[in-house]
Amino acid sequence: MGTPARKLKATQLEKAALVERARSIIEHGTLALRQMIECIDDEFAMAVDRIAKNPGSLVVSGIGKAGLIGRKLSATFASTGTPSHFLHPSEAIHGDLGSVSARDLLLILSNSGSSQEIVDLLPHLTRRAAGLIAITSGSNSPLAQAADISLILPPLREACRHNLAPTTSTLATLALGDALALVVSEVKGFQIQDFAGLHPGGALGQKLAFVDDLMRPLSECRIGRVDASIRETLVEASRPGRRSGAVMILDNEHHLQGIFTDSDLARILEQRCEAELDQPVSTRMTTHFSAIRSGAKLIDAIEMMTRRKISELPVIDSQDRPVGMLDITDLLGLESQTVGDAEPTDRRTAGETNSSDSKIGGDDEWLDGPTTLRIFGPLK
Repeated sequence: MGTPARKLKATQLEKAALVERARSIIEHGTLALRQMIECIDDEFAMAVDRIAKNPGSLVVSGIGKAGLIGRKLSATFASTGTPSHFLHPSEAIHGDLGSVSARDLLLILSNSGSSQEIVDLLPHLTRRAAGLIAITSGSNSPLAQAADISLILPPLREACRHNLAPTTSTLATLALGDALALVVSEVKGFQIQDFAGLHPGGALGQKLAFVDDLMRPLSECRIGRVDASIRETLVEASRPGRRSGAVMILDNEHHLQGIFTDSDLARILEQRCEAELDQPVSTRMTTHFSAIRSGAKLIDAIEMMTRRKISELPVIDSQDRPVGMLDITDLLGLESQTVGDAEPTDRRTAGETNSSDSKIGGDDEWLDGPTTLRIFGPLK
């Protein structure tokens, strides 16, 4: 027989009670996490050291809700620099024990530490692996007794009114496991470049990529000669397909000297100076602009373009020769996202001033700009 459905709409009083109950559950979890903080001790530090120095894979296992948390933790370890895979206890005794080697370290999760599937598996696992770390609230349980290192959860009442559904215990296990994974990652010196290498897909992967990965290559960019007229430049720089709003102007040695933008052309037309179209492009091109070095992080380029409100950003080599162009239309959606507190590349110091292309923010805005930033032209 199924759960009876409410046919009448909840009254405002009932709604308030539901909201209050939800808040109390979250508050219950918050208090549990605060209690967890006091339980972090030397055993945690030993577990970090053991995992960080382990030459093999971290094999995570658990049954039921603990197993689901284990799958997530294994993925977190793997994505932050610690090779890891999940081993289901039921599958383990039917052949998957072969995925555990003498170089591997075990991390087994069980709130009680006495789940039969785990207890039955322990002798088989401990014979094969290099060691065992347990996360459990059962300090005298079979799991804790078999472990080399035991991370003991405090006694926690589940948020369920009947103290049955795994809720608070799984929250605590997840928090402790995440802390373990991240501290291990920091001990290993895992950097944003390493993170990028493991996350090539999606918007996050793109933001952690390099400018070279998303820029338009030079063959697709609009290029002009510094000694050509504006009219010649616009004709010669025409390209099929996607069109950027800026032409990069080069000298005879292919060094970048300026950019001629759609805005520069619009100003000529607005001022009714059509005769200047046959003047050298150098008389009207923008000579004070930003560029970014090849090999820079895309996050730096996005930050620069967003803060300076510019639509095109030349990508140059160490000799100021262009290798491509970043166009804002290729980055739509990425600029509104963040990478948390991950730091971009090395920042500039107070002695290295930069001014804003759009004259928004002034020189002080980029005192801490990335070292890959290149400012062309005199400071204004």
